[in-house]
Amino acid sequence: MASSLFTNTLHVCFDSVLAMDNPGMVSMFESLMASGISGFLGCPAVLYEDALTEFFLNGSVLDEKVVSTIRGKQVEISEELFASTFELPVDGLTDLSEIPKDIVFDVRGIFSFSGEQVSTSGKKREMKFEFRLLSDILEKTISVKAGSFDAVTQERFLIMAAITCGVAINWNRLLFNILKDMVIVASRQAKGYAIQISLLLENVLNLELGDSSEFPSSKILNKKTVHRYIAVNDKVGVEEVADVPRVKKTPVKKAVSRKRPAAVDEPIVKKKRTRVGKAAAVATNSALESVPVQVVAPISTVPPPAPKLVAFENIVEEQRVEMPVDPVDQIIEQVIAETAQVETDVGRTNDSGPDVEDQGVKTADETEL
Repeated sequence: MASSLFTNTLHVCFDSVLAMDNPGMVSMFESLMASGISGFLGCPAVLYEDALTEFFLNGSVLDEKVVSTIRGKQVEISEELFASTFELPVDGLTDLSEIPKDIVFDVRGIFSFSGEQVSTSGKKREMKFEFRLLSDILEKTISVKAGSFDAVTQERFLIMAAITCGVAINWNRLLFNILKDMVIVASRQAKGYAIQISLLLENVLNLELGDSSEFPSSKILNKKTVHRYIAVNDKVGVEEVADVPRVKKTPVKKAVSRKRPAAVDEPIVKKKRTRVGKAAAVATNSALESVPVQVVAPISTVPPPAPKLVAFENIVEEQRVEMPVDPVDQIIEQVIAETAQVETDVGRTNDSGPDVEDQGVKTADETEL
Protein backbone atom coordinates (compact mmCIF):
# COMPACT_ATOMS: atom_id res chain seq x y z
CA MET A 1 0.00 0.00 0.00
CA ALA A 2 2.82 2.42 0.81
CA SER A 3 4.20 2.40 -2.73
CA SER A 4 0.79 3.39 -4.08
CA LEU A 5 0.97 6.60 -2.04
CA PHE A 6 3.68 8.01 -4.29
CA THR A 7 3.14 6.19 -7.59
CA ASN A 8 2.22 9.40 -9.43
CA THR A 9 3.86 11.94 -7.10
CA LEU A 10 6.31 14.45 -8.57
CA HIS A 11 8.95 16.02 -6.36
CA VAL A 12 10.68 19.22 -7.55
CA CYS A 13 14.39 19.95 -7.25
CA PHE A 14 14.20 23.73 -7.71
CA ASP A 15 17.96 24.30 -7.76
CA SER A 16 18.29 22.06 -10.82
CA VAL A 17 15.26 23.17 -12.85
CA LEU A 18 15.95 26.88 -12.36
CA ALA A 19 19.36 26.38 -14.01
CA MET A 20 17.86 25.00 -17.23
CA ASP A 21 18.35 26.66 -20.62
CA ASN A 22 14.62 26.52 -21.36
CA PRO A 23 13.11 29.98 -20.66
CA GLY A 24 9.54 28.67 -20.62
CA MET A 25 10.26 25.98 -18.04
CA VAL A 26 12.36 28.31 -15.89
CA SER A 27 9.60 30.94 -15.90
CA MET A 28 7.01 28.34 -14.84
CA PHE A 29 9.11 27.07 -11.90
CA GLU A 30 9.83 30.64 -10.83
CA SER A 31 6.07 31.25 -10.69
CA LEU A 32 5.71 28.18 -8.46
CA MET A 33 8.32 29.52 -6.06
CA ALA A 34 6.72 32.97 -6.02
CA SER A 35 3.32 31.49 -5.17
CA GLY A 36 4.74 30.18 -1.86
CA ILE A 37 4.38 26.48 -2.54
CA SER A 38 8.04 25.60 -3.09
CA GLY A 39 8.45 24.46 0.55
CA PHE A 40 5.75 21.82 0.00
CA LEU A 41 6.95 20.64 -3.45
CA GLY A 42 10.70 20.73 -2.67
CA CYS A 43 10.87 19.55 0.94
CA PRO A 44 13.45 16.84 1.93
CA ALA A 45 12.51 13.57 0.21
CA VAL A 46 12.21 10.97 2.97
CA LEU A 47 9.83 7.98 3.13
CA TYR A 48 8.66 5.85 6.04
CA GLU A 49 6.48 3.34 4.25
CA ASP A 50 5.40 1.24 7.24
CA ALA A 51 4.48 4.32 9.29
CA LEU A 52 2.54 5.76 6.34
CA THR A 53 0.50 2.58 6.00
CA GLU A 54 -0.44 2.67 9.69
CA PHE A 55 -1.14 6.41 9.57
CA PHE A 56 -3.86 6.08 6.91
CA LEU A 57 -5.22 2.87 8.41
CA ASN A 58 -5.93 4.55 11.78
CA GLY A 59 -6.41 8.13 10.54
CA SER A 60 -9.45 10.34 11.14
CA VAL A 61 -10.46 13.98 11.63
CA LEU A 62 -11.13 15.24 15.17
CA ASP A 63 -11.68 18.90 16.11
CA GLU A 64 -10.40 20.06 12.70
CA LYS A 65 -7.18 18.10 13.26
CA VAL A 66 -5.86 15.04 11.48
CA VAL A 67 -5.28 12.37 14.12
CA SER A 68 -3.94 8.83 13.91
CA THR A 69 -2.18 6.13 15.92
CA ILE A 70 1.23 4.77 14.90
CA ARG A 71 2.79 1.95 16.95
CA GLY A 72 0.52 2.78 19.86
CA LYS A 73 1.35 6.49 19.91
CA GLN A 74 -1.25 9.12 18.99
CA VAL A 75 -0.28 11.66 16.38
CA GLU A 76 -2.02 15.00 15.76
CA ILE A 77 -1.50 17.30 12.78
CA SER A 78 -3.08 20.74 13.06
CA GLU A 79 -3.46 23.35 10.35
CA GLU A 80 -0.93 25.57 12.14
CA LEU A 81 1.65 22.78 12.29
CA PHE A 82 1.08 22.07 8.62
CA ALA A 83 1.64 25.72 7.67
CA SER A 84 4.81 26.16 9.72
CA THR A 85 6.41 22.92 8.51
CA PHE A 86 6.14 23.80 4.81
CA GLU A 87 6.14 27.60 5.13
CA LEU A 88 2.83 27.90 3.31
CA PRO A 89 0.89 31.16 2.80
CA VAL A 90 -2.16 31.48 5.04
CA ASP A 91 -3.59 34.52 3.23
CA GLY A 92 -5.16 34.68 -0.20
CA LEU A 93 -8.09 33.24 -2.10
CA THR A 94 -9.81 30.12 -0.86
CA ASP A 95 -12.53 30.25 -3.55
CA LEU A 96 -10.99 29.86 -7.00
CA SER A 97 -14.08 31.31 -8.69
CA GLU A 98 -12.98 34.72 -7.34
CA ILE A 99 -10.03 34.84 -9.75
CA PRO A 100 -10.61 37.86 -12.04
CA LYS A 101 -12.14 37.01 -15.41
CA ASP A 102 -9.65 39.13 -17.36
CA ILE A 103 -6.78 37.05 -15.94
CA VAL A 104 -8.50 33.84 -17.02
CA PHE A 105 -9.01 35.30 -20.49
CA ASP A 106 -5.35 36.32 -20.81
CA VAL A 107 -3.91 32.95 -19.76
CA ARG A 108 -6.06 31.14 -22.33
CA GLY A 109 -3.73 32.67 -24.92
CA ILE A 110 -0.57 32.40 -22.81
CA PHE A 111 -1.04 28.66 -22.25
CA SER A 112 -1.89 27.89 -25.89
CA PHE A 113 0.52 25.80 -27.95
CA SER A 114 -0.98 26.85 -31.31
CA GLY A 115 -1.57 30.53 -30.49
CA GLU A 116 -5.35 30.20 -30.40
CA GLN A 117 -7.11 30.54 -27.08
CA VAL A 118 -7.57 27.24 -25.28
CA SER A 119 -10.59 26.13 -23.31
CA THR A 120 -10.59 26.29 -19.52
CA SER A 121 -11.31 22.56 -19.55
CA GLY A 122 -9.88 20.47 -22.36
CA LYS A 123 -6.98 18.42 -23.62
CA LYS A 124 -3.60 19.03 -22.06
CA ARG A 125 -1.84 18.71 -25.45
CA GLU A 126 -3.37 22.05 -26.50
CA MET A 127 -1.01 23.83 -24.09
CA LYS A 128 2.71 24.56 -24.17
CA PHE A 129 5.07 21.99 -22.64
CA GLU A 130 5.78 23.98 -19.46
CA PHE A 131 2.08 24.31 -18.70
CA ARG A 132 1.49 20.63 -19.42
CA LEU A 133 4.11 19.88 -16.77
CA LEU A 134 2.55 22.41 -14.39
CA SER A 135 -0.79 20.64 -14.84
CA ASP A 136 0.83 17.29 -13.99
CA ILE A 137 2.46 18.71 -10.84
CA LEU A 138 -0.82 20.14 -9.59
CA GLU A 139 -2.82 17.03 -10.42
CA LYS A 140 -0.39 14.39 -9.15
CA THR A 141 1.21 16.14 -6.18
CA ILE A 142 -1.28 18.82 -5.04
CA SER A 143 -4.77 17.51 -5.90
CA VAL A 144 -3.61 13.85 -5.85
CA LYS A 145 -5.85 12.49 -8.59
CA ALA A 146 -5.83 8.99 -9.99
CA GLY A 147 -6.45 7.78 -13.54
CA SER A 148 -5.73 9.58 -16.80
CA PHE A 149 -3.84 12.88 -16.85
CA ASP A 150 -4.41 13.94 -20.48
CA ALA A 151 -7.11 16.51 -19.68
CA VAL A 152 -7.23 19.75 -17.69
CA THR A 153 -10.22 20.48 -15.46
CA GLN A 154 -11.57 23.98 -14.91
CA GLU A 155 -10.50 23.95 -11.24
CA ARG A 156 -6.92 23.10 -12.12
CA PHE A 157 -6.92 25.65 -14.94
CA LEU A 158 -7.87 28.36 -12.44
CA ILE A 159 -5.04 27.35 -10.09
CA MET A 160 -2.61 27.49 -13.01
CA ALA A 161 -3.91 30.94 -13.91
CA ALA A 162 -3.41 32.16 -10.32
CA ILE A 163 0.16 30.79 -10.17
CA THR A 164 1.14 32.23 -13.56
CA CYS A 165 -0.32 35.70 -12.92
CA GLY A 166 0.71 35.99 -9.26
CA VAL A 167 -2.74 35.80 -7.65
CA ALA A 168 -2.39 35.04 -3.92
CA ILE A 169 -3.84 31.69 -2.80
CA ASN A 170 -4.26 30.40 0.75
CA TRP A 171 -2.21 27.29 0.05
CA ASN A 172 -2.23 26.15 3.66
CA ARG A 173 -6.03 25.95 3.80
CA LEU A 174 -6.31 24.32 0.38
CA LEU A 175 -3.68 21.63 1.04
CA PHE A 176 -4.76 20.89 4.61
CA ASN A 177 -8.38 20.35 3.49
CA ILE A 178 -7.13 17.80 0.96
CA LEU A 179 -5.17 16.03 3.72
CA LYS A 180 -8.33 15.81 5.86
CA ASP A 181 -10.23 14.25 2.96
CA MET A 182 -7.53 11.59 2.65
CA VAL A 183 -8.21 10.15 6.13
CA ILE A 184 -12.02 10.28 5.86
CA VAL A 185 -13.28 6.80 5.01
CA ALA A 186 -16.30 7.93 2.98
CA SER A 187 -14.26 10.40 0.92
CA ARG A 188 -13.25 9.62 -2.65
CA GLN A 189 -10.02 11.57 -2.27
CA ALA A 190 -6.99 9.51 -3.29
CA LYS A 191 -4.25 9.15 -0.70
CA GLY A 192 -0.92 10.86 -1.20
CA TYR A 193 1.42 13.46 0.37
CA ALA A 194 3.78 10.58 1.23
CA ILE A 195 6.92 12.75 1.47
CA GLN A 196 5.16 15.57 3.33
CA ILE A 197 3.50 13.24 5.90
CA SER A 198 6.77 11.41 6.43
CA LEU A 199 8.45 14.72 7.25
CA LEU A 200 5.65 15.62 9.70
CA LEU A 201 5.95 12.24 11.46
CA GLU A 202 9.71 12.62 11.66
CA ASN A 203 9.23 15.71 13.82
CA VAL A 204 6.97 13.95 16.35
CA LEU A 205 8.82 13.34 19.62
CA ASN A 206 9.43 9.77 20.80
CA LEU A 207 7.86 8.22 17.71
CA GLU A 208 9.59 5.16 16.28
CA LEU A 209 9.15 5.26 12.48
CA GLY A 210 11.41 2.40 11.48
CA ASP A 211 13.70 2.43 8.49
CA SER A 212 13.31 5.09 5.82
CA SER A 213 13.37 4.38 2.09
CA GLU A 214 14.68 6.41 -0.79
CA PHE A 215 12.28 8.30 -3.01
CA PRO A 216 12.47 7.14 -6.69
CA SER A 217 14.80 9.39 -8.67
CA SER A 218 12.63 9.06 -11.79
CA LYS A 219 9.92 11.05 -9.98
CA ILE A 220 12.17 13.95 -9.05
CA LEU A 221 11.95 16.87 -11.49
CA ASN A 222 15.45 18.08 -12.38
CA LYS A 223 17.24 19.04 -15.59
CA LYS A 224 17.41 15.48 -16.87
CA THR A 225 13.84 14.41 -16.15
CA VAL A 226 12.35 17.68 -17.44
CA HIS A 227 14.25 17.40 -20.74
CA ARG A 228 13.00 13.83 -21.05
CA TYR A 229 9.46 15.05 -20.38
CA ILE A 230 9.74 17.62 -23.18
CA ALA A 231 11.10 15.04 -25.65
CA VAL A 232 8.35 12.54 -24.91
CA ASN A 233 5.56 15.13 -25.15
CA ASP A 234 7.02 16.56 -28.33
CA LYS A 235 6.98 13.13 -29.97
CA VAL A 236 3.44 12.41 -28.78
CA GLY A 237 2.26 15.80 -30.03
CA VAL A 238 3.64 15.16 -33.54
CA GLU A 239 1.95 11.76 -33.70
CA GLU A 240 -1.38 13.23 -32.59
CA VAL A 241 -1.22 16.00 -35.20
CA ALA A 242 -0.42 13.45 -37.91
CA ASP A 243 -3.44 11.39 -36.94
CA VAL A 244 -5.90 14.29 -37.03
CA PRO A 245 -6.61 14.34 -40.82
CA ARG A 246 -7.35 10.61 -40.89
CA VAL A 247 -9.80 10.96 -38.04
CA LYS A 248 -11.59 13.85 -39.76
CA LYS A 249 -11.93 12.13 -43.14
CA THR A 250 -13.72 9.05 -41.86
CA PRO A 251 -17.11 10.62 -41.00
CA VAL A 252 -17.13 12.65 -44.24
CA LYS A 253 -16.92 9.51 -46.41
CA LYS A 254 -19.68 7.80 -44.48
CA ALA A 255 -21.97 10.80 -44.83
CA VAL A 256 -21.51 10.91 -48.63
CA SER A 257 -22.08 7.16 -49.04
CA ARG A 258 -25.36 7.35 -47.15
CA LYS A 259 -26.77 10.07 -49.41
CA ARG A 260 -26.04 8.34 -52.76
CA PRO A 261 -28.84 5.68 -52.69
CA ALA A 262 -31.45 8.39 -52.07
CA ALA A 263 -30.19 10.45 -55.02
CA VAL A 264 -30.39 7.41 -57.38
CA ASP A 265 -33.87 6.27 -56.33
CA GLU A 266 -35.54 9.67 -56.50
CA PRO A 267 -35.73 10.08 -60.35
CA ILE A 268 -37.19 6.55 -60.75
CA VAL A 269 -40.11 7.34 -58.50
CA LYS A 270 -40.81 10.59 -60.33
CA LYS A 271 -40.83 8.91 -63.79
CA LYS A 272 -43.38 6.31 -62.73
CA ARG A 273 -45.74 8.96 -61.44
CA THR A 274 -45.67 11.07 -64.66
CA ARG A 275 -47.26 8.32 -66.87
CA VAL A 276 -50.86 8.86 -68.09
CA GLY A 277 -53.53 6.83 -69.84
CA LYS A 278 -53.69 3.05 -69.97
CA ALA A 279 -49.94 2.71 -69.52
CA ALA A 280 -50.23 4.52 -66.18
CA ALA A 281 -52.98 2.18 -65.01
CA VAL A 282 -51.01 -0.92 -66.00
CA ALA A 283 -47.83 0.40 -64.38
CA THR A 284 -49.69 1.26 -61.18
CA ASN A 285 -51.34 -2.16 -60.95
CA SER A 286 -48.07 -4.01 -61.53
CA ALA A 287 -46.31 -1.85 -58.94
CA LEU A 288 -49.01 -2.60 -56.38
CA GLU A 289 -48.73 -6.34 -56.99
CA SER A 290 -44.93 -6.46 -56.76
CA VAL A 291 -44.59 -4.10 -53.77
CA PRO A 292 -47.62 -4.43 -51.47
CA VAL A 293 -46.15 -2.08 -48.86
CA GLN A 294 -45.95 0.90 -51.21
CA VAL A 295 -48.72 3.46 -50.84
CA VAL A 296 -50.12 4.73 -54.16
CA ALA A 297 -52.15 7.88 -54.52
CA PRO A 298 -55.91 7.22 -55.14
CA ILE A 299 -56.15 7.30 -58.96
CA SER A 300 -59.21 6.08 -60.88
CA THR A 301 -58.67 2.71 -62.58
CA VAL A 302 -60.92 3.70 -65.55
CA PRO A 303 -59.00 5.65 -68.21
CA PRO A 304 -60.14 9.26 -68.51
CA PRO A 305 -61.56 8.97 -72.14
CA ALA A 306 -63.75 5.92 -71.28
CA PRO A 307 -66.43 7.79 -69.30
CA LYS A 308 -66.90 10.29 -72.16
CA LEU A 309 -67.48 7.55 -74.82
CA VAL A 310 -70.00 5.72 -72.68
CA ALA A 311 -71.92 8.88 -71.98
CA PHE A 312 -72.04 9.77 -75.68
CA GLU A 313 -73.32 6.31 -76.65
CA ASN A 314 -75.97 6.48 -73.99
CA ILE A 315 -77.15 9.84 -75.28
CA VAL A 316 -77.41 8.53 -78.88
CA GLU A 317 -79.31 5.45 -77.74
CA GLU A 318 -81.74 7.54 -75.72
CA GLN A 319 -82.34 9.80 -78.72
CA ARG A 320 -83.09 6.81 -80.95
CA VAL A 321 -85.69 5.43 -78.56
CA GLU A 322 -87.49 8.62 -77.77
CA MET A 323 -87.37 10.24 -81.32
CA PRO A 324 -91.02 10.89 -82.57
CA VAL A 325 -92.38 9.75 -86.04
CA ASP A 326 -92.50 12.36 -88.81
CA PRO A 327 -96.09 13.94 -88.73
CA VAL A 328 -96.33 14.15 -92.52
CA ASP A 329 -95.87 10.44 -92.94
CA GLN A 330 -98.38 9.82 -90.18
CA ILE A 331 -101.04 11.97 -91.95
CA ILE A 332 -100.49 10.22 -95.27
CA GLU A 333 -100.83 6.82 -93.68
CA GLN A 334 -103.99 7.93 -91.91
CA VAL A 335 -105.58 9.25 -95.15
CA ILE A 336 -104.82 6.02 -96.98
CA ALA A 337 -106.29 3.99 -94.15
CA GLU A 338 -109.45 6.08 -94.04
CA THR A 339 -109.91 5.91 -97.85
CA ALA A 340 -109.60 2.14 -97.80
CA GLN A 341 -112.12 1.94 -95.02
CA VAL A 342 -114.64 4.07 -96.97
CA GLU A 343 -114.35 1.88 -100.09
CA THR A 344 -114.89 -1.17 -97.99
CA ASP A 345 -118.02 0.20 -96.39
CA VAL A 346 -119.55 1.20 -99.79
CA GLY A 347 -119.04 -2.28 -101.22
CA ARG A 348 -120.70 -3.86 -98.27
CA THR A 349 -123.76 -1.57 -98.69
CA ASN A 350 -124.45 -2.62 -102.31
CA ASP A 351 -124.34 -6.34 -101.61
CA SER A 352 -126.16 -6.32 -98.32
CA GLY A 353 -129.57 -7.87 -99.52
CA PRO A 354 -128.68 -11.37 -100.58
CA ASP A 355 -126.00 -11.67 -98.05
CA VAL A 356 -128.36 -10.85 -95.22
CA GLU A 357 -130.98 -13.30 -96.34
CA ASP A 358 -128.65 -16.12 -96.89
CA GLN A 359 -127.13 -15.35 -93.64
CA GLY A 360 -130.47 -15.31 -91.93
CA VAL A 361 -131.47 -18.64 -93.46
CA LYS A 362 -128.16 -20.15 -92.67
CA THR A 363 -128.37 -18.95 -89.13
CA ALA A 364 -131.86 -20.38 -88.77
CA ASP A 365 -130.85 -23.71 -90.18
CA GLU A 366 -127.88 -23.88 -87.85
CA THR A 367 -130.15 -23.01 -84.97
CA GLU A 368 -132.60 -25.77 -85.81
CA LEU A 369 -130.05 -28.36 -86.04
